[in-house]
Amino acid sequence: MDSLIAYFDMDGYAVFVWPSYAVAAAIMVALFVYVWASLRREERTLAQLQAAGGGRRRRAKAPGDGRATVQETGTEREGTGGAEGRADAPSPDDGGRT
Repeated sequence: MDSLIAYFDMDGYAVFVWPSYAVAAAIMVALFVYVWASLRREERTLAQLQAAGGGRRRRAKAPGDGRATVQETGTEREGTGGAEGRADAPSPDDGGRT
């Protein structure tokens, strides 16, 4: 029992050690709560955006950025059952929305 008391006393440095542990633990708990609340807020925003029908927008290709599109490479697949060739198919100009 004396060794346990000596451990918690830490040779007189307990007045510095234990409060520093408490401050570190409080900061970690505060960070956890902050991140958790931010996650919940962002999930709520995402759900609202998805419910409003917002889809992902395609990024416009900047001139000379080196990224090739399907039309540039000529690698369109035929017979995949996709929307290509249909009148209601989204065009690249409207961001993929119909």
